[in-house]
Parts: sequence; structure tokens; C-alpha cells
Amino acid sequence: MQDVILVRYAEIHLKGLNRPFFERTLANNIKFALSRMNVTVTREQGRMYVWGVQSGQIEEAARRLRNVFGIHSICIARAVDKKWADIEASAVELMGEYMENERGNASFKVFSRRSDKGFPMTSEEINRELGHALLERFNPRLCVDVRSPQIKIWVEIRERAFVFLREIPCRGGMPTGTAGRCALLLSGGIDSPVAGYMLAKRGAELCAVHFYSYPYTSERAKDKVIELTRILSAYTGTIRLHLVPFTKIQTTIYEKCPPKETTVLMRRLMMRIAQRVAEEDGALALITGEALGQVASQTLESLAVTDDAVTMPVFRPLIGMDKEEITTIAKDIGTFETSILPYEDCCTVFVPQHPVTKPRVCRLRQSEAMIDFEAMIGEALCASEVLSVHI
Repeated sequence: MQDVILVRYAEIHLKGLNRPFFERTLANNIKFALSRMNVTVTREQGRMYVWGVQSGQIEEAARRLRNVFGIHSICIARAVDKKWADIEASAVELMGEYMENERGNASFKVFSRRSDKGFPMTSEEINRELGHALLERFNPRLCVDVRSPQIKIWVEIRERAFVFLREIPCRGGMPTGTAGRCALLLSGGIDSPVAGYMLAKRGAELCAVHFYSYPYTSERAKDKVIELTRILSAYTGTIRLHLVPFTKIQTTIYEKCPPKETTVLMRRLMMRIAQRVAEEDGALALITGEALGQVASQTLESLAVTDDAVTMPVFRPLIGMDKEEITTIAKDIGTFETSILPYEDCCTVFVPQHPVTKPRVCRLRQSEAMIDFEAMIGEALCASEVLSVHI
């Protein structure tokens, strides 16, 4: 008898001849998430198994695996030989452990899946015989309920027999690293970490770009962004965070450009710099946390003008969401409390009283061409700091 974590995945099943690539990537991500536990990951018939987790680390391992993209659910199981006596003994032991921690009576149902058709009992026979054994052992505290059981006990017959009570839902999605690399424009707000999370859930590997305007923004604002990156890395693995000084560009825009256009011009310059960083880091697209109509710089016209500054695809996974929906996700993934810390980022500095909401591309190009921003972009990139951030 041996404890093992059974890993189930869903969307990978839809892949064709390149399915082994997705499975290998997921296995590597599992090993990385549990790198301090010296585990072994094996694959067998649409399942993965994590072996070698010490009994005192099972719950911590389960917590970490819940956040690995590509996993549909995990089960903490007992692996035994395919002998009926061993299967029954394991089920009785697991049920006994459960009943020790619960007060009162409980209902249950047995579920079985027999991938090994050479096993001498059918699934229906397994369900019936195991249910009978459990009723005899735990009578009168236990009863059968086939419709809404409080306890579900599972038996899977594969290369070994696996018995378990708990199925723990996980994040789902696709394994990080299977969909290329994207650069996330990461502010200190609520939206951009959620945007990064959502693209990472579709398999994108992330690097991040943050703009700061010291002394108008504090060191604490920068620390806040580093912490947001650290939280995201629990889902994505290590993230390269590029910290880009933006003070000179921002003050130049504020002093020399039409006040109504300052916000959109600032966004255009950020996108230009982010594209340079992305290209150097091997990223193929940019990610922003913009939602249509949320603020003046996120009208359809403003977004079109912003996109005009770059040639890379710009992904906006939050584009059709409202603030409440975004906040709900931020709370779920653990970024919300850090995002609302009262340290301003450069997007909140020098905000015009009446920003343009329907800018025109030709007009913004003219305003931008009046100043030699290219030299300032070069200076900002040279002065950038790069951190490798991980949980």
C-alpha cells in the first residue's frame, strides 16, 4: 500500500499527435511546483501519478498542484496490488479515517472505473461487493445513497488499483509554456495581474514589464509590483520582471504635449517600450488589463490609437468584463489585497482633468513626432532592471 497523488487533466485529451508534448510539459510543471519534495511523476493512460510525497507533505503538495495550469483535478489515493483483499482493506481503512473525523451518520456510494479489462470483476461487481463490505464494517453509522451521497469512494483499476475518497478541483486550462511567450504590462492595480493570470491559464509563459516614475512614485509602489509578480508566479513559474524608469518620458509628455492627449501618448510610449522588451525576451505578444470603456484611455478609439504604436498582437482578456467580475477573479487568485495597497503607480501621475476620449491616430502621431522620444526610449531600456521572480 502506497500513497500517491493521481492527476487528471481534461483539455489535453483533445490534442492529436502533439499530445505527448503537452503531457511532458505538464509533467515538468508538476515537478517544478513540487521541486522541494523530491517526487517522481509518471504517465499512464490519460493520467499522471505523483509518487514519493511524504505523508506530512500531502496537503501542501495538493495545495501547490491546485494552481498548476493544465490539471483538472487531483485525488489523494492509495495504490495497492490488484487483489480484492488489498482493495477492500484499503477502502475500509480510508473510510475508517474519514469516520473518525466526522460525527454522526453518513451516506456513501462506490464508484469504480476498470481500465484493465483483465481484472476478474466488472465495475458493477466492484461497486456491489465493496459497498457490502463497508456497510458490514461501519453499520449502523453508514448507509448507501446513490443519488446524493455525502462520501464518494472511488476505485480505479489500471496497472495497479487506486482507492480514494477525495477529488480536489484544480485550475484547469493548458500547461504553462505550451502557447508561447507573452509580455504582460503590469501596473500595481487590480486588472493587469488578472489579465496575466488568464493568458497563463491558456498556456502562455509570462514575462512582465512595469513602468515607474520615481520620485513621483515611491519604492513601495515598486515593491508592490514585485509582490504581485511573486503571487502570479505561483501559477506560472518564474517570471522575468522588467522594471523600466519612465519619469523623463512622462514629464516630457506632460510639459510639451497637449494636456488632453497626455494619457494616450503615455500609453503609446509604454507600448513601444514593452514591444522592445518583449522582442528581447522572446515574447510574441503583449498583454494588458484594459476593459472597454472602463476609463478614458480604454475607449474603442483610444485602444485603436494605442495599438497603432506597435506591430505585435495585443491581448486584452478582460476587454468585456466589468470591475466586479475582475475583482472576483483577483480575490480568487490572491492578488486583490496587494493590488489595493495605497501606493500610486505612474498611470495615476499627471492625469489630465479632461482627457481625450476619441483620439485620432493621425493627430497622435503628429504630437508624438514633435519630440525625439526614440532617444529617451533607449535611455529607459538601458536603465531598466530585470528580476527573476518566483514563489
